[in-house]
Order: sequence, then C-alpha cells, then structure tokens
Amino acid sequence: MAVGDLSRIRTNISALNALNALQSINARLTAANLRLATGKRINSAADDPAGLTLANSLDVRARRVASSITNVGDAENVVNIAEGGLNNLNELLATMIEKITLAANDTQGVSERSAIQQELNQLAEEIDSVAQQTQFNGIVLLTAGGLTFQSGPEGINTSRFALSHAFTSAALRVNTLTVATQALASQSLASVQGALASVAAALQLAGATVERLRIKGDNLTVAQLNLRAAESRIRDADLASEQLESSKLTILQQTATAQLAAANTAPASILSLFR
Repeated sequence: MAVGDLSRIRTNISALNALNALQSINARLTAANLRLATGKRINSAADDPAGLTLANSLDVRARRVASSITNVGDAENVVNIAEGGLNNLNELLATMIEKITLAANDTQGVSERSAIQQELNQLAEEIDSVAQQTQFNGIVLLTAGGLTFQSGPEGINTSRFALSHAFTSAALRVNTLTVATQALASQSLASVQGALASVAAALQLAGATVERLRIKGDNLTVAQLNLRAAESRIRDADLASEQLESSKLTILQQTATAQLAAANTAPASILSLFR
C-alpha cells in the first residue's frame, strides 16, 4: 500500500487509500446483507462457481428422488388395489368350494344340485366382474400382462408387478363347472382348488411387491433428506456468522468514512507554511 506525503497535495494518497478501503468494505457489506436477505451463501455464480455447480447437481438429483418417491407411492396404491381384487376373488372361490362340497354329497337331489349350479354360474360371472372392475387409472390390473414402475432416480431403477396369468373365470378354469353328479362335482372341486392356489400365489406376489416398494420408499426418503442437507450446507448461508460479519463491516464502514473525511482535510494543514 502506498504511503501518502502531506507535503504533496496534488494527489492525496491517504484519501485514496481510505476510499479504496471504504469501497472494499461497502462491497463486502452489500454481499453480507444480501446473504442475510436471501438466506443463501451463493447468490450468483461468481460467489462460488464450483459450489454452485455441485449445489445445482444435488438439487436436480433431490428432485428426481422426490419424483421417484411419488412413483413408489402410486405403485403401492396400484398393487394394493390389485390385492383387494384378489382378496375378493379368494372369497368368491371359497364360496364356490363350499357349494361344490355340498353338491359332491349324494344326499343332494337333482333340484338341490340345480340350485347350486345356478349359484356357481352367478359366482363365475361375479369373478369376471371383479376382474374387470379392478382398475387403476383405466388399467385393468387382473388381466394386464404386467406393470413397470420407475422406482428410483436412475433409468435402471425399476420395479415390476406381473401376474402369471389373467384372473377371469375362464383363465381360472371355473367358468364351466358342473355338479350334475357326484363325480363331476369332485372334478369341479379340484378345479376350484387349483384356482384358489393361483389366487394365493398372486396374493403372495402382491404382498411381497408392496413390502419391497415400502422399503424403496423409505430409502428414497432418507436419500432425499441427505441430498437436501448436503445442498443446504453448500448453498445456504450461516445467518449467525453473516450477522456477525455484517455488524463488523457496519462499524468498519463508519470508521473508514471518518478516516476518508480526515484524509480529505489533512492537506489543508500545508497552508500554515504560507502564513
């Protein structure tokens, strides 16, 4: 830093030094006040180019994770709806088992077996109705080949829910049941038992899928929190520290202004040599 000479008044070096100091303090005070006003440590790329790049990258990933959390929640809803439909099918098939078991007994007459047959036909139609009405956003879940869910921030992070077959009465082979004789009733009983096994396997798959999705959702929630915490440490201002800095710079601004005023009047003392 240059040192002023009071005997040379054409250029006031002391005043220029004080002015430079005041300008530097004003710039730093403006930056500190901006951080206090916005709560951000980085308000422009010039504040921290590398930090801004990293913070933006963390922000984008956190947003992608947030979208994945939404996807996982929607996927859970879809599988839960499918599970509800399968539970209804299980109940219908269990009712069929009850009716066929009654019909398989030779104590039943023709009229009783005819009544049971009508009930079985109605139950088969209801199975088709449940299979058709188990939908999410227009997608029929119990007849679709399978659904793929984007359950993570990367393209490869997917989960799939795929049933082994459709769950209509025809696919379950319960649409042509007959209980006209004891032997036919026994055959129908075996068909319904096979259908129940298929529904039980599908319910197990739905339960396992929901459990996996919940674990994914929990992991994604933790990941999003950590990403936001990392971004905050880079991008956000430490308000306590910035307030201390602002208070210090405010005092320095006042002292620098006073020194500039004193430096501006100092050359006037040379006039005493001409009296």
